[in-house]
Amino acid sequence: MTKYKIGDMDSMKTLSASDLAAIPIDQRIRLVEDLWDSIAEFPEAVEIPAWHKTELERRLREYDANPNEGSPWSEVKQRIIG
Repeated sequence: MTKYKIGDMDSMKTLSASDLAAIPIDQRIRLVEDLWDSIAEFPEAVEIPAWHKTELERRLREYDANPNEGSPWSEVKQRIIG
């Protein structure tokens, strides 16, 4: 079971996954949003895996070779949800 340390060194609390599961879902969602926002404040601290970069480069080359291939999002969404 993963334990999460919350707070500074003087007031550190440990939360387990079961502790987090006991929090009402709306509050857990808000916690996740707050965590994500705190990560997004420093995008340079998030390392992009090499395979992500490789895949993005591949897709860009594919797009550059065939820019008219594929479908706009509006059409894809329409096919998915009708």
